[in-house]
Amino acid sequence: MQKRRGIIVWVYSLKQLKNLKRFGLIHFVSRKMKYVVLYVNEELVEETEEKLQGLHFVRQVERSYRPDIEMNFADRIGTKAAYQVKDDDELDVVEANTKIRLAETV
Repeated sequence: MQKRRGIIVWVYSLKQLKNLKRFGLIHFVSRKMKYVVLYVNEELVEETEEKLQGLHFVRQVERSYRPDIEMNFADRIGTKAAYQVKDDDELDVVEANTKIRLAETV
């Protein structure tokens, strides 16, 4: 499976939308806010960003940071590790015994 990354391309006009297809897979187009979400192979991200920034109809190019964020929260939920702060200030956290209620029983 190929690793990919999202690139958000802010444009002045969506008339040149067909030109963006050659840079990657178009995932989403916002006509109101005038941006396009492209998916590009991970090794081509920097090169593609530079090419996109050079186009006259592109306002700004942003990289998606979702692949950089650890999405495994299973080992942190309900533990003191979820409340840890890495500053000098230490917080005393007492775990509360909470029950999860379904919306049907509320």
